[in-house]
Amino acid sequence: MKLEILGLCFLSIVVYRSDRCNQSQHFALSKLAVVNRDTECTHKFLAPPPPCTMKLLPALVLATSALAAPKPSQGGTWTNLAPIPIAPRQEHITVAVSPSELAILTGIIPSGPGYNTTALVQLYHIPTNTWRPAAPAPLPLNHANAAAVDGKIYLLGGLADAPDGAWRAVPNSWVYDPSADAWTELPPLPAGHARGSAIAGVWKKTIFLAGGMRVLVPVAGGEQDTVDIVSAYDTVKGRWIDVPAAAAHIPAARDHAGGAVVGHTFYVVGGRDRGQRNVRDTVFALDFKDLEAGWSTKSSRMPTPRGGIAAAAVGEKIYTFGGEGNPNSEIGVYNETEVYDTVKNTWDQLPVMPLPRHGTSAVAIGGKVFIPGGGLKIGADPVDSFDVYRP
Repeated sequence: MKLEILGLCFLSIVVYRSDRCNQSQHFALSKLAVVNRDTECTHKFLAPPPPCTMKLLPALVLATSALAAPKPSQGGTWTNLAPIPIAPRQEHITVAVSPSELAILTGIIPSGPGYNTTALVQLYHIPTNTWRPAAPAPLPLNHANAAAVDGKIYLLGGLADAPDGAWRAVPNSWVYDPSADAWTELPPLPAGHARGSAIAGVWKKTIFLAGGMRVLVPVAGGEQDTVDIVSAYDTVKGRWIDVPAAAAHIPAARDHAGGAVVGHTFYVVGGRDRGQRNVRDTVFALDFKDLEAGWSTKSSRMPTPRGGIAAAAVGEKIYTFGGEGNPNSEIGVYNETEVYDTVKNTWDQLPVMPLPRHGTSAVAIGGKVFIPGGGLKIGADPVDSFDVYRP
């Protein structure tokens, strides 16, 4: 099924392109442009440079929030990695399989003038900077929900192509074993809990899914719903389990949010509510050691409200990247990189993304955050670019 997508989802975009000078492409942004060099691709930002400028310019980071913004923080480097093979990817999910390998699953890929939902699964080996194919998912999905436990990947529902042209939630669930390169069917999500674009967190081999959406019509003004439900899958017992009533709903409905588990606390950051422009800046938290206490809302807000962000935790900090729904940009995406200190309950701004985008997801491995693919404008515009951020 081919779709001409005018309005859609997820992580953010802005400017940049490539680490090879003779292949440079510059995407116009409302706030910045990026200059990169053809060695390790450490990026700094300023006003739009001429194509393929090899001189690094001083950094200039502009706050996009009308709220009180934190002071920009120095530090952190970006490096461009081997691009995603086969096809550019957006609306996929990224998980850490081992200390040396990550996987990207499903999503959308270009097809003629439109886009197709795909079942593609690919594994990236960090030490050698190489990709390899894996057995495709049993069903093409986008906005899938996934997490890894004990080296296996759990794919727990998502959005699938529907006959009416919408992307609608399916409850189907599977587990992938990389050692056998094989998928095994699991019990489906409970009735009423099927959705995509949920935030996944793992605690003691149980996968929690928070929020998400049941339908996304990928055209301008198309229907997009948002839910506040929380589900839990016990990977040891092999079944879905009940969540205590106090923890069964996040404080407000969210989809396309970021999330991470730090210590024994599950955080849901930013996101949106029924549409790309309805972005949020909240930080919700759930203490896994006290589920009966339920969710809390942190007093510190994300400086730049964003949906479609990528997020990952390194140590006690949660890093958020890009996003969709920027009213100050014609392409509708954010370039922001902002970090939340879970101990101090404070935010800082960091150097912006070299290739801002949405519709991707981030994973932290070995103290670095890996961000493959994504979209370059509001809606769909998949890329094969792959960056890693070292705090």
